[in-house]
Amino acid sequence: MKFFNTEGPVNQPDHYKLNPLYRWDYDEIMTLIKQKKYFILHAPRQTGKTSCLLALCDELNEKGDYFAVYANVEAGQVPRNDIKRAMKAIVTELLGNVKSFLRDDFDFFKALEYYEKVEAENGLNAILTYLSELIDKPIVLFIDEIDALVGDTLISVFRQLRAGYTKRPKSFPSAIILCGLRDIKDYRIHLSEKEIITGGSPFNIITRSLRLGNFSKEDVIELYGEHTQETGQIFTEDCFDFVMKNTDGQPWLVNALAYEVAFDMKANRDRSIPLTIESFEMAKETLILSKRTHLDQLIHKLKEERVRNIILPMILGNKTEPNEDDIQYCVDLGLIKDTKEGIKISNLIYKEVIPRELTADTQRTFLKEHIPEWVDTDSSIDVHRLLTLFKEFWNENTSIWASSIAGYQEAAPNLVLQAFLQRVLNGGGYINREYGLGNRRTDIFIRWFYQKEGKKYTQRIVMELKIIGKNQNYEAIKKDALEQTAKYAQTCGVKEAQILIFDRNKSQNWTADEPNEYAEFDGISFEIWKLGTGVW
Repeated sequence: MKFFNTEGPVNQPDHYKLNPLYRWDYDEIMTLIKQKKYFILHAPRQTGKTSCLLALCDELNEKGDYFAVYANVEAGQVPRNDIKRAMKAIVTELLGNVKSFLRDDFDFFKALEYYEKVEAENGLNAILTYLSELIDKPIVLFIDEIDALVGDTLISVFRQLRAGYTKRPKSFPSAIILCGLRDIKDYRIHLSEKEIITGGSPFNIITRSLRLGNFSKEDVIELYGEHTQETGQIFTEDCFDFVMKNTDGQPWLVNALAYEVAFDMKANRDRSIPLTIESFEMAKETLILSKRTHLDQLIHKLKEERVRNIILPMILGNKTEPNEDDIQYCVDLGLIKDTKEGIKISNLIYKEVIPRELTADTQRTFLKEHIPEWVDTDSSIDVHRLLTLFKEFWNENTSIWASSIAGYQEAAPNLVLQAFLQRVLNGGGYINREYGLGNRRTDIFIRWFYQKEGKKYTQRIVMELKIIGKNQNYEAIKKDALEQTAKYAQTCGVKEAQILIFDRNKSQNWTADEPNEYAEFDGISFEIWKLGTGVW
């Protein structure tokens, strides 16, 4: 039985998969190998890099013109700057893989004994020379997880590979592919003495840098089509647009959603049942709440200063000139994408995960399990009551959220509101969020599902959040909010909208029970909420 894979490489015969050889430019890769080049393949985690390397390794060995060998050097990360231990781990991994392919034609212990006689600082170079002179074909070496190495170990590997470059192909690998999260030019390598060395200094022989991209819609249709071919179970046409909209084609997310829908949902294991967009909506929510390793790794990165430097202004909508290295770092992690319209969170799922996780502790303080006061008698949301409850919470619980979003306090209004709403919905609806650098606002669109007299309804609620910052005028902020929210409300198909304005510097002297304003603009009715209590 085949299935959608979400753990490790997808080259096994029991996985649905796209042909890994053609996820990158195969002809370009082969040209670089024939030209004896050293080059980089980089992409965010769980996009298929290792699958592509292993597939190409098998392809080269099957054709027989080269001896291709794969080595994951992650084991060299643990010793960090202990070059001797790190090199031993790397070389042992490499020789083990050579042994697995050549079997009785290769003496593993003899090679290891040869290595032991060499100084660690030159050990990798020596063993690669040993293998190149022993094997009667040009060697193509695939080094995976290269950026798992740090400090002196990473520098030593680079320098040893560079030192052997002129000996290729007779006495050193003919071609080498380094694979990791980042492009070599973006590395910042720290020596033990804290001196920083850029990637080009210790390793300036890289010819080309290739990036593995996301799936296209056609790729998703082809991948999901393998399930239909295998089981007869179909996906409704709107599923493909939904998946692309929410994942932007990120390979792990594409597979994870499909696995949740087709295998984890018991009802859908009946292969006569079509897989629908409603199932994918539920799968998306389940995936976000599951905190699977892929998502958890991204969330962990939010604590890093370089990531916070980019994500915080995006949440706030501030105009800023972020550091280009920080931008590239976040792009390489897969958190953001750099588009013609500016920097954006990479996909809608990440966009939901980020504010949820930053306020996970805060959410637990909000609501009891019984039907809350903000649900009306017809099961729709009483928006005025809902935001009244939020305003009370905001005024009374500063200490709770101030300590729970360390590093992101400046974005407290945005994050606390979204956390509050997320807890309110609790499976009964969905939130779409729009934020990014320079737009100076956060747009929120809620869809709430309820039943009345046996009929199903969808309630649509639009909110916009604005912050009065230093030297900013309330009337100007309100004018912008009315114009911007009216356009957003019209796009969402609603006639009423809510505007929440937070006074960061207490310039308005608003009280905890400051009355709301009401306004009409461009055919849209507005309730304007004024919030000023608390320091953030």
